[in-house]
Amino acid sequence: MKTIAFFNNTGGVGKTSLVYHLAWMYSDLGLSVLASDLDPQANLTSMFVEDDRLEELWPEGSHRPTVYGAVQPLLDGTGDIQDPHVEDIDRGLGLLVGDLRLSSAEDELSSQWSDALDRKARAFRVLSAFWRVIDRAAAAREADITLIDVGPNLGALNRAALVATDYVVIPLVPDLYSLQGLRNLGPTLRRWRDEWAERLPRNPVGDLRLPAGGMAPEGYVVMQHAVRLDRPVKAYARWMERIPVEYREAVLDERADSTMTVARDPWCLATLKHYRSLMPLAQEARKPMFFLKPADGAIGGHSAAVQDCYRDFRALARSVATRVGLALP
Repeated sequence: MKTIAFFNNTGGVGKTSLVYHLAWMYSDLGLSVLASDLDPQANLTSMFVEDDRLEELWPEGSHRPTVYGAVQPLLDGTGDIQDPHVEDIDRGLGLLVGDLRLSSAEDELSSQWSDALDRKARAFRVLSAFWRVIDRAAAAREADITLIDVGPNLGALNRAALVATDYVVIPLVPDLYSLQGLRNLGPTLRRWRDEWAERLPRNPVGDLRLPAGGMAPEGYVVMQHAVRLDRPVKAYARWMERIPVEYREAVLDERADSTMTVARDPWCLATLKHYRSLMPLAQEARKPMFFLKPADGAIGGHSAAVQDCYRDFRALARSVATRVGLALP
């Protein structure tokens, strides 16, 4: 089972929409998929689940069916993790439900990071909680792939979430904020990976399985670039030109060829159009853009855009699968 996080410490890059559409696409390609919402904003959950059902999943006083509910006994000091609930979305697609209460775990996760250096058993149970919940949920679903959505920050919550991942894909938009995000994210990922590797041998609980914390960067996806005559408009072009160099230097810690372009960069998994006209229809129909039908309003030019969208996401899904060594049916 492959575990992939989609992460950028700047917001507004289309990260959650990317996870949502790729989860549907991998399911359509025949894989068993687990989508895991570890973003305290729970936007991925709200894309998958209708409001009436969310009221049932988030009852006042108890959120047992959410990812927070699964780790709450451990955080409260009353027990270990509970078996997670996985919401059935479609055949081959399940959701580990997000929860706004996740943000309350930030301080506990922060303190346990340092306690792990002192070989404290509780520290390792807490820091591995997300991974163990995801691992149980994936095993119950016999998932081939887990896609994880996380919030746009470099805090302790995301550190614990990233420790649970094998690979990291970075969504970008061509602007200064995304480039600065790469400069922050790359060194942080390397530091988290090294610090977790330092902690792993200090685990005093012999039968406690822990994640390897690979967090291997597997490429970037350029999102929401405006297109005119099949070319990025000038406002984006100069930022597009800088992405390959910034990715290599900041994320891979390698020397970069300044002549490399996004179109030729093997680390670029895809460049995706905004599909502005399709998103409102998809939100209204509560389905991915590439599954829109004429009954949903996808007629005329929208119909052709739906087909283009399907081809784009299918190509991206295959590109990511190749990068992480996942065989597709």
